[in-house]
Amino acid sequence: MDLIVSGSDVVPRFGQVEKLVDDYMVEMGGSCCIFACQAARLGLRVGILGRVGDDDFGRLIVRRLAEYGVDTQHVIVDPGLKTGLGVALCQGSDRAIMTYPGSLCALGPDDVSDEFLASSRHLHHGSFFLHTGLQPYIPDIFHRAHILGLTTSLDTNWDPEERWDSTLAETLPLTDIILPNEQEAIYISRCTSLKEAESWLHTQGVSIVTVKRGPDGARVSAEGLKIECHVKPATVGDSIGAGDSFDAGFLAGWLRGLPLDQCLDIACACGRSVASAAGGLNGQPTWEDIRP
Repeated sequence: MDLIVSGSDVVPRFGQVEKLVDDYMVEMGGSCCIFACQAARLGLRVGILGRVGDDDFGRLIVRRLAEYGVDTQHVIVDPGLKTGLGVALCQGSDRAIMTYPGSLCALGPDDVSDEFLASSRHLHHGSFFLHTGLQPYIPDIFHRAHILGLTTSLDTNWDPEERWDSTLAETLPLTDIILPNEQEAIYISRCTSLKEAESWLHTQGVSIVTVKRGPDGARVSAEGLKIECHVKPATVGDSIGAGDSFDAGFLAGWLRGLPLDQCLDIACACGRSVASAAGGLNGQPTWEDIRP
């Protein structure tokens, strides 16, 4: 869940100081959940694997996913867990995020069965660094997915420990599409520029490198092609979930066999639309809204 606090000054002051803020919002969050909802709105058949607590937040998450057309049969309600919570402090065009992992890191390797993988044609994994229960096993999961005929994509999101390693080195050669933002790409690669980071990711075996650049748009490189998409900056909204909807937009085009430039245009349209609204779900377009 996301608790989004917004205003002109949302920086807390300790010492029992009370401050007033302009607004707040409680909505389903989570990279994979937002991605799943956007992918479903773009006409893909989507199922999600995860855990939630047996609490009000968990029930709201399952309900939201179902409302957006996501198959929730593989969402496990675990009474021994509290549903994960992110507190986003949004000020101007920037935000700070505090996360209570809870059910976020509760999945283990036994939850990802071959039967589950074989039910699809593509596997997307988000929040690599938050899923600590899965991290050691992601290379094996991606390998099994490939054996079963699936393609794979990865959005690592931010590493709260800022180490940028774990089993990522073993996962990249098994990743068909990686979708970091510019800062994440540079940290993952330990390079000093985006151009170097893209080249490095290709040398690790990633076929398609798609990088989100916020108000500067995005770029994709693959097989010698380098394509950029420029966007008008979003003027309203908190940008929460914009990157996850971008991911879903790119894959909605790619899985339909569209050229990479069209995939990138669709992704940017999704990201900008969500960035222009509040929360990760408001502003998500449908396929009819943005189809090329």
